[in-house]
Parts: sequence; structure tokens; C-alpha cells
Amino acid sequence: MPVPVSKYRFGGENIISLSISENSGPEDLEPIAVAVHSLTGLPTTIRSLKRRGLRLEKGKVLDRDYTGPVLEDVLKTNKVAHEVPTEGMYRGKHVVVAPIRSKDGKVIAAMGIVDLLATIDLPSVFQEYTSVLEEVEDAKK
Repeated sequence: MPVPVSKYRFGGENIISLSISENSGPEDLEPIAVAVHSLTGLPTTIRSLKRRGLRLEKGKVLDRDYTGPVLEDVLKTNKVAHEVPTEGMYRGKHVVVAPIRSKDGKVIAAMGIVDLLATIDLPSVFQEYTSVLEEVEDAKK
């Protein structure tokens, strides 16, 4: 499926752009969702304000008509949410969902990932990291 793009000229150069709006469908949102999913490797969801979107896991689009309760909440509040949903596909899992805003600050879409950091005891990880660094420095001496 081709990526929805527009081409225009800027300073004699062809520019390719990607544009989304509150009416964007899964085909419009897919390039953004795939990029985030590829970077994080985490389950990724996205939808626009007026249309359902996508759910990606393990490198594949699993649903092209997706919405979830936290995506819906973020579309209403226009605020980042760190939650454990009580219903939906990711019920009982920590998720983080962020609004995608227009230039004037209005919410046009929401994107979420399963939040693995919420399940990690960060103080103990950093404590262990410090001791590993000390061991490496000592080994250099």
C-alpha cells in the first residue's frame, strides 16, 4: 500500500511531506505508527480524533479499525496519560498515550505504547548500573 504523501517544490527542490488531520484514517497514520513501533519494538496504537486507527505488535499491523479506552481519554483531555486500563486489548498492562496536536494545540490524534518502564524498578537498575561502572573502572586500573 503506498504511503499517503504530497509533493511540492521548495527552492527548486521536490519536497515530500506527510500530513495528518483529525479525519486521518489508518492508511494515513500507518507511517508514523510503523516508525514508532520500529524504534521501540513495543506494542503501538494510534487513532485520529474522528476515525479509528491501528494496533501494531511484533512488527505487524494487527488491527486497522482500532481504538482503546486510554486513546479515547487522551483525545478528550489533550493530555499525556500513564494508566493501566481496566478494559480493552491492553487491560491490566501499563500504557502511556500522548496526544498529537495541531500547530494551534488542538488534539488531532493520539498514539500509545505499552509502558515497560512503569514495570521496572528504576532506582535498583541505576544502582546496579553504578556498581557495574565502578567495576569496569576498577578493572582498567
